[in-house]
Amino acid sequence: MSSYIIEGGKKLEGEVTVSGSKNASLPIIAATILNKGITKLYNIPNIHDTQITLEILKYLGCKIKKSRGKIEINSKNIIKKDIPEHLMNQMRSTVILAGAIIGRFREAKFSYPGGCDIGSRPIDLHLSSFQKLGINIVEDSGFITCKCDKIIGANINLDFPSVGATENIILASIYAEGTTQITNAAMEPEIVDLAKCLNKMGAKIEGAGTNIIKITGIQKLKDISYTVMEDRIEAGTLLCAGAITGGNICLNYKTPEHITPLINKLEEAGCKINIENKKIFMQAPKKLKAVDIKTMPYPGFPTDLQSVLASTLCTAKGTSVIVENIFENRYRYVPELKKMGAKITIEGKTAVIKGTRKLSGAKVKSTDLRGGACLVLAGLVAKGITTVTNIEYILRGYENIDKKLNKLGAKIILKESEN
Repeated sequence: MSSYIIEGGKKLEGEVTVSGSKNASLPIIAATILNKGITKLYNIPNIHDTQITLEILKYLGCKIKKSRGKIEINSKNIIKKDIPEHLMNQMRSTVILAGAIIGRFREAKFSYPGGCDIGSRPIDLHLSSFQKLGINIVEDSGFITCKCDKIIGANINLDFPSVGATENIILASIYAEGTTQITNAAMEPEIVDLAKCLNKMGAKIEGAGTNIIKITGIQKLKDISYTVMEDRIEAGTLLCAGAITGGNICLNYKTPEHITPLINKLEEAGCKINIENKKIFMQAPKKLKAVDIKTMPYPGFPTDLQSVLASTLCTAKGTSVIVENIFENRYRYVPELKKMGAKITIEGKTAVIKGTRKLSGAKVKSTDLRGGACLVLAGLVAKGITTVTNIEYILRGYENIDKKLNKLGAKIILKESEN
């Protein structure tokens, strides 16, 4: 296992640029399957999850060329319609490829996806939505086979505004006969980015960013170039890193409206934040104030920033209360933070954080992607040396997070795995 060795106590100062969005890149890469031609993508982050997704596309038969800042995907000669189990098991987002493969070929075979263990994330909504589009589904020995003669547009009402299910329905219904309407659709900016990319290809998607999305089936798509949006979760993580160290940082980030809930909470905690010319300037106080948060689907406070803000509040003045409404296992990082001196109690969906004067360096283990990031942030402010192990989780979703923090004045050493 690789690890980060962090020397705490360094105040972060300076300017840093946010990478392309992980959560937008993955469905957009999947969408290139539907194009049946060449798609040039810019601003794709070089992280484990995008690498795995591109590996699956190569397996399917896509030709991929990488040059500085650009990935060219030629999906003309795809020959396979299944997703390899060993790649499917590495991350949950691989399930998004199913919708694109089904959309193009009317069939697909895949196993249940893997990824971070942050709670129950069944793909029932995906499968029931496929069935409403006229797709037959057979489950056998852990594998799912989807097949149909034609995809027929339908009205699909989601029980929960699932991002993945919304994306899969969009991808599966691009070539459907008639119109598909998703009610109670996810409204995340990444959904909007996927729709913008597909519409540039020639798709007819209306309402992305609202809770009702309409997809009118079309005959074919065209070759395009597209620049993926910036990563709002990375942006929020970097702001929290500045906040926990009492820092003064500038973030090059064009869409601050995507992280309004976090900005509001950081201001409530005592940070001074100014937004101008596609930059966020943040001056943190010496001591943050406690705040309360509840995670909700977009535009509410994002579950992906819950652990990061929780870590930031461990040394705040007062008691903070967090309610996690999305994933029941999001608090798996708490025992690790406690090793560093954090005072956190968990009861059901609620975490109560009593601010402590200081955290102490310790050897801690990443439990998932965002939980790993929260331990890195705790290490930035802890007294002494913190070793964060199992950072493969962190590398799944953050591009060069150690280098970016070091640029701001942190002292983080990447220790590569000896295996």
